[in-house]
Amino acid sequence: MYGFKEIDVQGLDDLIAKTGCMLIDVRTDAEVSRGGIEGAIHLPLHLLPLKAQDLPADKAVVFYCQSGGRSAQASAFAASKGLVEVYNLQGGIMGWIRSGRPLSAI
Repeated sequence: MYGFKEIDVQGLDDLIAKTGCMLIDVRTDAEVSRGGIEGAIHLPLHLLPLKAQDLPADKAVVFYCQSGGRSAQASAFAASKGLVEVYNLQGGIMGWIRSGRPLSAI
């Protein structure tokens, strides 16, 4: 496939509870200003190549965006750099909101 896995909101909850993960929001500054997932790190997609070396190789990394397209690109990029446990949040922040989860400032 693309070297990464898709994860839904419930799967993300389980992953966080079991092992923890690095959650990365790849949306634009304007999108992030409307709120995100608590604990996420904001790293706009266009800056990912400059920060790839800072991604942890020893824990899961979950990317999300507005609907899942840009975060799939980020996930594929991270996997191509050798990260093993990489996930794309299905539906992005919109899926998060539809599931009734809250937004927070990040």
